[in-house]
Amino acid sequence: MTNTPLATKPAVAAPPNRPPVIPLIINGKEELAESTFDVISPYTNEPCWAAASASPQDAVRAVEAAEAAFSAWSQTKPTVRRDILLKAADILESRLEQNAEYMRTEMGADVGASQFFIVPLGIRMLRDIAGRITSICGSVPVVEEEGQSAMIYKEPMGVILGIVPWNAPYVFGVRAAACALAAGNTTILKSSEATPCSYWALARAFVDAGVPAGCFNLISCRPQDAPAVVNAMVEHPAVRKINFTGSTAVGRKLAAVCGQNLKPCLMELGGKNSAIVRADANIETAVKGVLAGAYLNSGQICMSTDRILVHSSIAPTFIGALKTALNSNLDSSSPPPTLVNIASKKRVERLVWNALENGAQLLSGSVDEKTTQAGGGVRMPPILLGDVTENMAVWQEEAFASLAACMVVDSDEEAIRLANNSGYGLSAAVFTEDLRKGLAMARKIQSGAVHINSMTVHDEPVLPHGGVKNSGWGRFNSSQGLEEFLVTKSVTWMD
Repeated sequence: MTNTPLATKPAVAAPPNRPPVIPLIINGKEELAESTFDVISPYTNEPCWAAASASPQDAVRAVEAAEAAFSAWSQTKPTVRRDILLKAADILESRLEQNAEYMRTEMGADVGASQFFIVPLGIRMLRDIAGRITSICGSVPVVEEEGQSAMIYKEPMGVILGIVPWNAPYVFGVRAAACALAAGNTTILKSSEATPCSYWALARAFVDAGVPAGCFNLISCRPQDAPAVVNAMVEHPAVRKINFTGSTAVGRKLAAVCGQNLKPCLMELGGKNSAIVRADANIETAVKGVLAGAYLNSGQICMSTDRILVHSSIAPTFIGALKTALNSNLDSSSPPPTLVNIASKKRVERLVWNALENGAQLLSGSVDEKTTQAGGGVRMPPILLGDVTENMAVWQEEAFASLAACMVVDSDEEAIRLANNSGYGLSAAVFTEDLRKGLAMARKIQSGAVHINSMTVHDEPVLPHGGVKNSGWGRFNSSQGLEEFLVTKSVTWMD
C-alpha cells in the first residue's frame, strides 16, 4: 500500500505591481485613457496616485467587450465558473495584506476594518457565491393541458452594469461582479473615484484567475464625467440590468435613467439605522453592540448605528457606560479616525453644530477644527450626542461618520415609532434579554434586517442583504442574490 500525498491548493498568481496610473480593464487588457484624475488619501489630504478617467466612448467599448464575451461565458459549465471564482478567492486571500493597504491609503480605513473585516468578508462572499453556482436550476411544473408538458429555465440575463461606492470596495465589488459572473452573465464594474486602486486589485484577481477576456471589465472616471459615462452604459441596448450601491440621492437619479430605458435595477442605498435598548437589556452587551455599530470604519458603513433609542429606566446607566467605554477606547497619542474627504467632514460638522445650537448635548467628542485635522489628514474624533429631537437634521439625515445620537424613550411602542419614522429602512438592532419580545419588535420595525443583541452592522454571505423604503430594493447575497441576475423562461411542448 502506497501513501497518497495530501492535496494542496494550486499556486496562485504573484501579486502585480501597482501601476503608476491605475488603469481601466477592457476586454481583458489594462488601458490608460486620454485623461487622469488624482486620488486623494484621507491620511494626508494629498494625492496618493492617479487613475485613468474613462470617456463615454471607453465605457461603450467595455459594454461591447462584455456583449461579445457573453455567448461563450453563458454556455460554460457551472463547475468551470465555480472553479474560476474559487481561484479568484484564493488569489485575493494571497494578496490580502496588500489589498487592505490599498484600501487604507485610498479611503482612510484602519487596519482592523480593512485587513480583518472588509477584505476577508469579500473573500468569504466570493467563495459562498462560487459554491452556489452548481445549485442554479429550473423546475418541471405540471400544467393543466392533457398531453402537454413544461419546463422552467433559469438563464443569465446578458451584460450587467455594477456601480459601486468607496467605503467597502472588496465587498461591493464581489457582490456586483461575482454574482453576475456566477449566474453566467458578463459585467462592467464602474468603480468609485475614491478607491479605483482597490477595485483594480479586485479585477486583477479575477483576470489572473482565468476569467475570459471581456467577461469582467473595469471603468473609472472623474466625478464630473460620471453622469455621461454611466448614462452611455445604461442606455446601451446590450446592458440588461444595473446594480447600484451608494447614496439615496444618486440612486434616485440612476433609477430615473433606468426607468426611462426600461432597465431593471437593484438598489442598495443609504440607511438611518436605529439601535433600540430595552429596559431589560444587558448593559454590557448593548454598549458593546452600539459602540461597534456606530464607530466601526469611522461610521462609514450604510448599516452604521446613527440613532440610539434607550428606555428611560436604564438611560442614565446605559449612557454613562457608553460614554465611559467610548472614552476608554480613545488613545490621546494616536490621531483621530479619518473621514473619506474634507467635504464629508464639513457636512458632518454642520449636522453637529446645528444640533448643538438647537439644544442637543455633546456627550463625547469634539468639533474643534484644530484637533480634527491633526497631522494634515481628514480626521474627526467619534462624537456622541444626547438630548436630540426628531426635527433635528442629525436625527433625520444619514451621517456616514463617527457620529451617533441618543434619544430617551418611555416604551417599546415609542421606540418602534421613532425607528420607523424615517425614510430609510436598511438595518436595525434590538437589545433585550427577552427573545420573544425582541422577535415581536423585529416584526414591527420597517427594515431589511433586524439584529437582536448584536450591532446593526451585520453582513455575511448566507444572509440576504438590502433595504426597504429609501434604502432601496432587491437583495444581494445568498440564493436570492443569485436570483437577481437570472431570468425565468417558461417552455411548453405537446407530448
